[in-house]
Amino acid sequence: MAMPSFRLLPWWKTTTVYQVYPRSFKDSTGDGIGDIPGIISKLDYLQDLGVGTIWFSPFFSSPQRDYGYDVSDYRSIAPEYGSMSDCEKLIQEIHNRCMYVVFDMVLNHTSNQHPWFLQSRSNRDNPRRNWYIWRDGQKPEGKKPPNNWKSIVGGSGWHYDEQTDQWYWAQFLPFQPDLNYRNPEVKEEMFDTIRFWLDKGVDGFRLDIINTIFEDENLRNNPFTLKLLPSEEFDKSYFQNKMYTINHPDNFTFVKELRCVMDEYSDPERFLVGEVAASLETLKKYCGEGRNGLKTEGLHLTFLFQSLNTNLDADTFRNLLSRYEQYFTEPHIPTWVFSNHDQTRRITKLGNDVNKAKLNATLQLTARGVPFIYYGEEIGMLNHRFSLKTAKDPIALKYSRLPGFLVNLLTRSGSILLNRDECRTPMQWNSSLNAGFCSKESEPWLAVEPRYETINVESEESDPDSLLQCYKSLLRLRRQIPALNSGSMRLIDLSTHKKSLLSFERRYDRQAVQIWLNFSNRRVQIDEVQEKAELIFSTLRESTPLSSSGIQLEAFQGIVLETHHE
Repeated sequence: MAMPSFRLLPWWKTTTVYQVYPRSFKDSTGDGIGDIPGIISKLDYLQDLGVGTIWFSPFFSSPQRDYGYDVSDYRSIAPEYGSMSDCEKLIQEIHNRCMYVVFDMVLNHTSNQHPWFLQSRSNRDNPRRNWYIWRDGQKPEGKKPPNNWKSIVGGSGWHYDEQTDQWYWAQFLPFQPDLNYRNPEVKEEMFDTIRFWLDKGVDGFRLDIINTIFEDENLRNNPFTLKLLPSEEFDKSYFQNKMYTINHPDNFTFVKELRCVMDEYSDPERFLVGEVAASLETLKKYCGEGRNGLKTEGLHLTFLFQSLNTNLDADTFRNLLSRYEQYFTEPHIPTWVFSNHDQTRRITKLGNDVNKAKLNATLQLTARGVPFIYYGEEIGMLNHRFSLKTAKDPIALKYSRLPGFLVNLLTRSGSILLNRDECRTPMQWNSSLNAGFCSKESEPWLAVEPRYETINVESEESDPDSLLQCYKSLLRLRRQIPALNSGSMRLIDLSTHKKSLLSFERRYDRQAVQIWLNFSNRRVQIDEVQEKAELIFSTLRESTPLSSSGIQLEAFQGIVLETHHE
C-alpha cells in the first residue's frame, strides 16, 4: 500500500509562543526594571522549558505612560531596557538557540510625545498635520466632540486641543493619538518600520489592536446598544455598537497589504499575529481566504480570545474546540491563549488550583493550534492585588475615581482587569528577596507577588510534581510527536460521562495520539479506549490510569495516550 503524503507545516504553525513582559522579566542593572541583558541571561531557561518562539512586549523608546505601548520612536530602544546593540544581541542569541523572535508592533497609535505628533499638533498647516486624525468639533463653537465615538476603554475617544482648536482621535488612552492610515505617507513609513526590524532578523510581529486601524471616513455615529460590559468580541460595550470604529472593512485590505510586506522576506517565513477582538467569522476574515487551499492572504494568525474566560468545563471546551475546527481548518489554524499582559492570570481564575492549571495546560498544548504562554504561567504565578488609587497602570488610574460598587460590578465576573499591574508583577525565579528578579538591595518597579517563596522556578525545577515540570513534559511531547504539533484533530464521541470528560484524537500519517481530560472533581471510569494504547503523559505522575478494563481518571486529571494502528 502506498504511504499517504503529508505536507510539512511552516514553522509558525508548529511552534509554541512564550510572551515576555520585558519590564518584569529580569533586571540586570539593579534599577528594579527588567531589561534586555536580563532577558538574554534567561534564554537558556526558555530553551530548556521547550518553547520555540519568544514574543516581547514593546521595548521601543517611550515615555512609559503605558509602559511601551505609547511609542515615541519605533526604531530605537528605551534606555532603561538597553541599547540597539543589546537588542541585536538578543535576536542573535535567540537564533543561536534555534528559536524565533516576535516583536510587539503598535501600528494604531503613537505616544503624544512622538516627534510626529508634536509637529502635527504645532499648527494646522504643518506637513504632518494629516498624519493623525484631526476634526472640527460640533457647534456651538466647536467645543463638542465631532461625534459620539467612544474609546475601547470607555469615555469619548476625541480630545480637544486648544492650540489648534480641533479634536484628535485616540482609540485607546488620550496620550495615544491614532495614526491616519488614509494618508499614504503614514502607511509607507510604518511599512518601512516593519522592514527595518525584519532586516535585523525579527521573525514576526504581534500587532496591537490591529482591528482599530481604520474608522468610518464620514464620522457616522455609532448606534446605541444595551450592552455595558465588554466581552472577548469587544465590538459592543459601554452602551455603544462600535461598528464604525472597530473592525472597519478597510482593515481587511490593510492586513493584506501588510502581509505582502512580510512576504518579501523568507528563509524563514515571517508571520503576523493580530490582537483582534471579534467573532470567529470576523477573525477568519482577517486571515483571508487560502489561495489554492495552501496559503492565506491576510494575517497568519489572530488571537482567539474566546478561550480567555472559558470555564473549566467539558461541554464548554468541547463546543469551543468544535467551533475552532469549523472556522479554522487548513490552511487556517487557531490560537490558544489563556493569559496575557492585559488579563487576569489563568490560575487565578481557576481558584489557584494547580491540578486544574495542569489540566488547562494539557488542553492548550495538545489541541490543534498555536499556544501562547504568558511569562510565569508555567510556574503558576498569581495575580497580586493592588489598589486602583496607587496603581501605575493608566487604565487603573482612569477608573480609580469610580465608586466601589461600580468597580465591583465591572470586575465581579473576572473577565475585566481594571488594574493590569496585578498580572505584570516580576518573574519569580527563586525564593530570595525580590524573587531573584532584581538584587536584594533594589526596589522592583512593581511589588513581587507575596507567595514567591514557594511559587518560583528554582523550587519547581526540583519538584517532579510541579506545574513547571508538567509544562516541560507537555512541551517536550509537543516537539517530539508530529501528531501533536502538525496533526489533524477529531473530537471523540463519548457514550458516557459527557459532562465530565473531553477527549480528542490528533493524527499525523499513521501516528495517532488521544487526549483524555477529566473536568470533574470525582474519579471517572472509561471503557471506550482502544486496546493497543500506551500512556505517554499524565498530569498526576503517580497515578496508573490505564488498565485492561479501560481508563480510570482521577479528579481534574489529564492524560495523553499513543495509540497503535496497523
